[in-house]
Order: sequence, then C-alpha cells, then structure tokens
Amino acid sequence: MEVQIKHYENKLAFEMDPSDLFDALNNGEKVVVIDARKTFGYEAEHIPTAINIPHREMTAESTQHLDREVLYVTYCDGIGCNASTRGALNMAKLGFKVKELLGGIEWWKFDGYATEGTNGVKAGLKIECAC
Repeated sequence: MEVQIKHYENKLAFEMDPSDLFDALNNGEKVVVIDARKTFGYEAEHIPTAINIPHREMTAESTQHLDREVLYVTYCDGIGCNASTRGALNMAKLGFKVKELLGGIEWWKFDGYATEGTNGVKAGLKIECAC
C-alpha cells in the first residue's frame, strides 16, 4: 500500500489537470503557465496568461528573468506531443519548480476553457482574477 500511495503522491506533485490550473489562476496563486511549443503554435492558440518559451530554447539565459518563487506549469498540444514533458524537464534542470499540464491545450479546451490567439476559442470559461 505504501508504495502505491507514494506513486500517486508523486504523480500529483508533478502533474496538474486543466481544472486545477484554472482554479489556481482564478485564485491568484503564484503560477505561471508556459506554452512549450514553437512560437507559431502559441500565436495561433494558447491558454490565457501563458507565456511562450519553446522547450528547445529554454536555457539559463532565456529564463534568467523568471521568478524562482513561483510554480511553472508547462503545456503543449496534448497527449500526442511531448513538448510539455521536455519543457518541464528543462525547467527542473534549470532549478525551477514545475508541473506538467495533463492533456495540454486540447484537454484545456475539452474542459470548456477559453483560449487566445488567432485561432482562439473565446466562448469558453475565462480566467478572472479578483485581486
């Protein structure tokens, strides 16, 4: 039982689903969302408030301006893409606290949340900070 419990605790320590991310953003938690895809993917459609740092470009220099006291959540297209995994690995190697978004932007939209960009879905639930 203990091994099983540890396994699931570890999963939750390093992954988050769209609902958890949406709640964290709406509650004003110290979370920064990173779209780890190439820039053209981000420009076409991304999660509101997300910044774009393609995983191939994550270096000490390209991330030196980032706050080390917040949690970073990486995402990509979805289960057929591993940019979020690569981005999370890169950010962890650079010393950042990071989690990976399960299902990427596809599951974000599947859960009914809005996106931004040239192909963004405006009709979904929007992030509204009360601060």
